[in-house]
Amino acid sequence: MRFLRENSLSIAFGLLFVAALVGQSIAGYLEYNEQQLAHLQPTLGYTGYLFSSDFGQSVLENWQSEYLQFALFIVATVWLVQRGSPDSKELQRRGRESDAEQRVGTSADEQSPLAARVGGVRLRVYQHSLFLVMIAIFLASWLIQSLDGWRVYNQEQFEHRLPAVSWLGFLGSPTFWQTTLQNWQSEFLVIGSVAVFAIYLRERGAAGSKPVGAEHDETGTEG
Repeated sequence: MRFLRENSLSIAFGLLFVAALVGQSIAGYLEYNEQQLAHLQPTLGYTGYLFSSDFGQSVLENWQSEYLQFALFIVATVWLVQRGSPDSKELQRRGRESDAEQRVGTSADEQSPLAARVGGVRLRVYQHSLFLVMIAIFLASWLIQSLDGWRVYNQEQFEHRLPAVSWLGFLGSPTFWQTTLQNWQSEFLVIGSVAVFAIYLRERGAAGSKPVGAEHDETGTEG
């Protein structure tokens, strides 16, 4: 019970993720086979659909935009601030901050992660590890999504008796960028909106909200 209580946030969203993914797979499977029948094409079983390019593209085109959003947000908040937003650092703390503020090197204590205490290459990697992991997941999901999208695109070309295109040709096509930018713009809008809305609006007890009685100009404070 202690484990569940202390990890309830990640567990709850993990379960929501699995439920939504299963729901998407079922709905996508039914829609895919409806379209196949309408075009007099062979259908797929559920397992076959899960390993199809159609399902992979629909899942990963959202994953890559989400991880891009947070990778950019992580880097942007090092230098950029938003007065009054709890998602921003305090105005005077722009930049990478001192070793003392970051508790690394001689300023680290016994409870600090090993990388923060030993320094060197290990510290240089660890101090950027959150961004590196986020951008790596983005690049991997973007690559796989583009390959799946390319296969789906060429299948549609084949069905319409049109010539296939190369992967690089697909990357330069309006079809690819319309889908990609459709996801990116929505993610950027949400991040910017939350940063601004949280200046004036509150949710009592939420980690992403300032205390209810906090002044609108109060920056970098959550309660």
